[in-house]
Amino acid sequence: MPNHLKKFSIAFLLCLLFFGCAPKRIPYPPYEPGKEIRYRETGIASWYGEDFHGRKTANGETYDMHAMTAAHRTLPFGTRVRVTNLGNGRQTEVRINDRGPFIPGRIIDLSRSGAKELGMLGPGTARVLVEAMGFAPGAAQSIAGVYAIQVGAFQERENAYRLRDELAKRHPRVRVVLWETRTRRFYRVRLGGFRTEQEAKGYVEKLRRENLRGFVVRED
Repeated sequence: MPNHLKKFSIAFLLCLLFFGCAPKRIPYPPYEPGKEIRYRETGIASWYGEDFHGRKTANGETYDMHAMTAAHRTLPFGTRVRVTNLGNGRQTEVRINDRGPFIPGRIIDLSRSGAKELGMLGPGTARVLVEAMGFAPGAAQSIAGVYAIQVGAFQERENAYRLRDELAKRHPRVRVVLWETRTRRFYRVRLGGFRTEQEAKGYVEKLRRENLRGFVVRED
C-alpha cells in the first residue's frame, strides 16, 4: 500500500476511535409544539472554559464561561436543563446555547460556572443526569431544525477532504466543517440534511451497515 494511503488509513481509524460514536437511544418522545419537552438522559458531562471564552457559540452568542450555559448536540437553543452530579448529588440549571460535546460517551458540555456548581472542575468530567425543564424566557419554543451526521474529525485538512470525497460517491450532502479554538483546529466531516432527529438516526443505521460510525448533531 502506498505510504500516503497508509497514513490516511491510520488517521481514519483514529478519527473513528476518538470521534465516532454509536447513536444513543434517548428515552423521550419527539417534542410537539405546545407540549412539554420530555428529555432525561444519564451520561458523562464535561466542561469548557478559557480556550473558548469570548468566542461565538453555535447560536451566535459570545461564550461567557462565567454564565450558566451549556452545549448539547440536539436540544433546541434556549432549552433549560437541570443537571445532577450523580457522584455528589449537587444540582444546577443551565441554558443550552451551543453545540457539543463531540467526544464519545459525553452528553453535555457545561460552562465553567456550571461545572463549578456541580463540583467537577477538578476532575473535568462527572456522571450526570440531564433533564429538560422547559424553555428559557424569550426562547423560540420549537424543535424544527436541520440535523446532520458527523462521521469523522481530523486535524489534517487533507484527510478530511479525502474522506468527504469518498463518502460523496454514496451519500448526500457530504461536507467538511471547520471547528477551531484559540489553540486547536479540527475538520469535521458531516453528511445529510435531515428534517428531524429521528430521520437522521435512521440514516445512522444505514451507515452502520457500511461499518461507518457516526452521531447526530443539530446544525442550527
